[in-house]
Amino acid sequence: MATFVLVHGAFHGAWCWTKLVPELERRGHRAVAFDLPGGGDDQTPIAKVTLDGYVSRVADAVTREADSVILVGHSLGGMSITAAAERVPERIRKLVYLSAFILRDGESLYTLLDPTAPADSVPPKGSSWDIVFSPVPTAAAPNLFYNGCPEADVAFALARLRPQANAPRLTRVSLTPGRFGRVSRAYIETTDDQAVQLAMQRGTVANTPCQEIPSLPTGHSPFFAAPAALAEALASLV
Repeated sequence: MATFVLVHGAFHGAWCWTKLVPELERRGHRAVAFDLPGGGDDQTPIAKVTLDGYVSRVADAVTREADSVILVGHSLGGMSITAAAERVPERIRKLVYLSAFILRDGESLYTLLDPTAPADSVPPKGSSWDIVFSPVPTAAAPNLFYNGCPEADVAFALARLRPQANAPRLTRVSLTPGRFGRVSRAYIETTDDQAVQLAMQRGTVANTPCQEIPSLPTGHSPFFAAPAALAEALASLV
C-alpha cells in the first residue's frame, strides 16, 4: 500500500480529486487531498496567497503521514511539490508530475514560460502577469481544462473554479541537488492536453528528467476524463 498526497493546480481545489480518490482506494492505496491557500474552500485572501504558503500547506500534509508518501502535483501543482521536495525530501518517496510544470533552480513559472525574461525580471506593466490574480477563464475552461470530460463533471468543475493568485507563479524556486535532486521523479503525460500541451510537457521533462513517463490519451483533467486509468498509472509507479 502507498499513500498518495494529491496537490491541485491553478483555479482548482481538493474537489478535483473526487473521482480519483476512491479509484486509488479500490486498488489498496490511501489518498489525501486538501485545498491550497486560496483554492477550493480555503478562505485565505487572494492578495495574501504565496508560493511559500502553498509549500507550507503541502509540507504539513506530507509530514502528518506516518510513512513517506508519493506526492502528486497537477499542472501548477508541480511548482508546489517541487518546492516541497526541497523542504522535506526525507518525507517524500516519489514526486509525480501530472501534466505539470517542473521548475529548475532559480526559475518561476513566468521565466519558464518566457525564456527570454531574465531570472530577476518582473512582468512589464500592463501584461497579463501584472495583476494580483487571474480571473477564472470561464469561457475557455471547458475546452482548455476539460476536453474529453463528461458533461456532468464539467458543470461540477465550472461551478467551483476560483480566481488564481499570481504571486506563486512569479516566485522563483531555490533547489539543490542534495535535497530536491535526491527525490525520485515520474511524469504522467496527457497527450490531448490543451492547457499544458504535450510539447511543453516533454520540454519540461527534457530539462528535468524523470525516471518513469506513462502516458494517458486525455486532456488536462484525467481525474475526470479517465479516473480509473489515472489510478492505474499512479499505482504502476508504486
